[in-house]
Amino acid sequence: MASRRMETKPVITCLKTLLIVYSFVFWITGAILLAVGLWGKFILGPYISLIAENSTNAPYVLIGTGTTIIVFGLFGCFATCRGSPWMLKLYAMFLSLVFLAELVAGISGFVFRHEIKGTFLRTYNEAVQNYNAQDERSIAVDNVQRSLRCCGVLNYTSWFSSVYFPVNGIPPSCCANISDCNASDLRNATIAPTKVYQQGCYELVTTFIETNMGIIAGVTFGIAFSQLIGMLLACCLSRFITANQYEMV
Repeated sequence: MASRRMETKPVITCLKTLLIVYSFVFWITGAILLAVGLWGKFILGPYISLIAENSTNAPYVLIGTGTTIIVFGLFGCFATCRGSPWMLKLYAMFLSLVFLAELVAGISGFVFRHEIKGTFLRTYNEAVQNYNAQDERSIAVDNVQRSLRCCGVLNYTSWFSSVYFPVNGIPPSCCANISDCNASDLRNATIAPTKVYQQGCYELVTTFIETNMGIIAGVTFGIAFSQLIGMLLACCLSRFITANQYEMV
């Protein structure tokens, strides 16, 4: 019996070390999700409003998920150091729930990517048609056009039917060279096309989505399946600790 306990202790020590390292990495993942959620809420809010027809809770979901993972990551470290079987089982259960949630999120994002593109086309077109250079969506449109060096939805002609064009012309954010782009030129439907970017923003954004969706889905699935490693480590450690305690009785 004593020899079996001697054989079990190194295994428990090894599993504890691996699970603590895993829990620390898991904790870092939660911190990253929290940071991305806060970034999405305060920095990307206007851009997200162009993609979603209605207000989206995505940043809040990331903030909540990140916070929860941080708490349970710390709980996992505490449970591992204490060597409590029931705490380890609870930790394993939480990891299984995170695995299922991330798996569903990854599959949903990949399957519905075409709907995301369709929604973006509608909402971005509405933002262009109702552009006034002042509200949140209009500012987001300007930022997209400047950063991506694009103009309008499909091209600069999208602005001709907007409520902004009859009085102000095409927005200055479309100018290929701002120093060679004045207000009178932008109001002239003949001259303006020679002063602005020729490519539409919709094509650039959707190409980015198509190119990177596979990568995003792969990373999501990779993170999801990493939860299985933690779950197996927690279950194995709980089992070995319980067996060791039983042998000591």
